[in-house]
Amino acid sequence: MVRARRCASMTLAVFLARGALPASLARTLLRFALQGLLLTGACAAWAVEWQLVPGPAAQAPSQAEFLRALQDLGQATPDEPAANAGVRTRGVRAAGAGRVTLALGAEAARAALARDPAEPLLLALLSRQDYDALPAAPRSAARVAVLLRDTAPAEQLKLVDALLPGRRRLGLVVTAGSETLLRELQQAAEADGRGWSLQVATAADPLALGPALREVLPRSDVLVLLPDAIGTSQAATLAVLRAAAAAGVPVIGSGEGPVRSGALAASTSSPAQLARRAHALGERLLARGGPAAPLLEWAPVAQVRINPHVARSLDLRLPSEQALTQRLAVPPGGS
Repeated sequence: MVRARRCASMTLAVFLARGALPASLARTLLRFALQGLLLTGACAAWAVEWQLVPGPAAQAPSQAEFLRALQDLGQATPDEPAANAGVRTRGVRAAGAGRVTLALGAEAARAALARDPAEPLLLALLSRQDYDALPAAPRSAARVAVLLRDTAPAEQLKLVDALLPGRRRLGLVVTAGSETLLRELQQAAEADGRGWSLQVATAADPLALGPALREVLPRSDVLVLLPDAIGTSQAATLAVLRAAAAAGVPVIGSGEGPVRSGALAASTSSPAQLARRAHALGERLLARGGPAAPLLEWAPVAQVRINPHVARSLDLRLPSEQALTQRLAVPPGGS
């Protein structure tokens, strides 16, 4: 494709040189042709070849789906077995193509950082708490990017506003390890400027939430589950959902699982969206000139999920999942 476009540009240049068109139009056409050639060369220059860091023997279903989606963006690397899921982006393997090491999950991320890799490194499908628990020293020792598996806390604010406009008292039950996520939500609430009021209660143990729930539910319009030790524990999530249902308070989840279990709604990502974001981060890593602070990105919103049974029990008339997705989700080609 690159070669064909170069030939077309050269043929056009020869044609214009013969004086078949007015000079001003000829110059315009030639400028566009050269811009197209430069753009094509730039796209080819950042072809990404992925090198997967071995992780746990039992790969999580979400990781397998992500790798399949990443393969759909390109093709399997010929010298990698399919089970090892080495993938390379579609396109020519041009001069300037670069390799990016890919680590999926916390265990593989720790193993990749322990090697102190010289190549660019993408750590994908981590929780925010997984990332915060990584060794601090190596994180800036190479070109590193991190793609979190959860959508940003700010997206939960957008979802509450779209579903339940006017409800501004957000209840949160957190643990000591929720500090980073809580700070992210507080900063997003302040930046949004719509008068959010965060009602926070801290539990000493994710499995002993009773006192914190009794404290926070009476002063909350909506309860928000963060993707922390509570939001990622099935037992803790069910305890929150049962207490909120008894109090008639809707819950905004941190993923699709809580919605199936009784949360009102959640913004979720998808393997395809995560793969596209990973590909874009790989290109950005290759374009960086040298060591720098890690790039950190949350998962893009792909879809909004609603539990219609919970909505009916709370006597809520809500927009459809499709309408909310169109309003809040990142477009398929977006980043």
